Amino acid sequence: MRQNLRLGQIAGIPVGMHWSVLLILILLTQGVAGALLPAAAAGYAAAAYWLVAVALAGLFLAALLGHELAHALTARHFGVRVKAITLWLLGGVSELDGQPPHPRADLLIALAGPLASLAAAGVFAGGALLAALAGLELLHVGLIWLAAVNAVTAGFNLLPGAPLDGGRVVAALVWWRRGDRTSARRAAARAGQVTGGLVAGGGLAAVLTSGSLNGLWLMLLGWFLATTAGAEAADVRLSTGLAGIDVARAMTAPPVCGYSGQSIAGFVAAVAAVHPHRAYPVVDLDGRLDGLVTLSRLATVPGAARDSTRLADVRVPLARTRVLAPDTPLLGALAVFGDPYRLAVVAVGGRPCGVLSPGDVRRMLDVAELGGAPDRSRGAEIV
Repeated sequence: MRQNLRLGQIAGIPVGMHWSVLLILILLTQGVAGALLPAAAAGYAAAAYWLVAVALAGLFLAALLGHELAHALTARHFGVRVKAITLWLLGGVSELDGQPPHPRADLLIALAGPLASLAAAGVFAGGALLAALAGLELLHVGLIWLAAVNAVTAGFNLLPGAPLDGGRVVAALVWWRRGDRTSARRAAARAGQVTGGLVAGGGLAAVLTSGSLNGLWLMLLGWFLATTAGAEAADVRLSTGLAGIDVARAMTAPPVCGYSGQSIAGFVAAVAAVHPHRAYPVVDLDGRLDGLVTLSRLATVPGAARDSTRLADVRVPLARTRVLAPDTPLLGALAVFGDPYRLAVVAVGGRPCGVLSPGDVRRMLDVAELGGAPDRSRGAEIV
């Protein structure tokens, strides 16, 4: 989750917010000031409602941060480094760099957040009682609302399924029972898909039976849970199937290349028309990698100019070309597919010996799951 606003550090952990937090704070403040407080405590000035609502929004954000800090500090206690905490629309994310050493640590890290939310609910409930005794009606109503919100947050996060804290609880228990972390992650992902489907189904039932659109929030939330759990299942499949495999075993080799001095027309006739790819490495006369050319870039050159325009004139420069070493772990190379060209060139000593595409990774994954991972690395061939 990308941080759009840095808030600083707490206990050495970078803390930030996604822009969506500002949206939820604005909606929350407007709802509390415009509806909740006037309905529960009528007769106050509008400024009083807004002042209390802004304070409640700040306390809500602090409780959300406390939830994530509980996860992060517990993880660090068990030797897991915490890269950052990011607050966003549906809560927060603690980015952990590593895995818990044993199921007990995984369980305690998962439970720390909901327990912090329950503790916050207790603190706010106690504050509400003191506000009532002091005759501070608005503050009493607001703190009761905050206590309820934090109690619901704790309960919701304990629903059994990834990516919720309850999903990590499921994973920790399965890991403890079976002794297999991968099997535990799969179980949590499946549970998350089921939980998301049930939440979405409950929202749909609410819409159909009550005629109210309030169930749309549950439908959206259920869809998000099911989708995220599906992504977790895909991540488990990748990390399991591709573990221990390097780029050389997955790449397509030898690579089909063009010369930087070759005309576009000549390249299309001799290479692109024969080898149906979308992107090709470009090399100089010494066979050294000089960049990358794509069919979409070639298409921007008018037909009349393609005989006189060289690949060097339209190539993606070498500085913007993704280059990997053959011994790069395949799992570590997946990040290159966020590149718009979706192709990495595999090179040794500056000379291409293969290319890696998402199709190569999918094929390698299928082969690995069938019990084989052939060595497909060969020498470079320049066309």
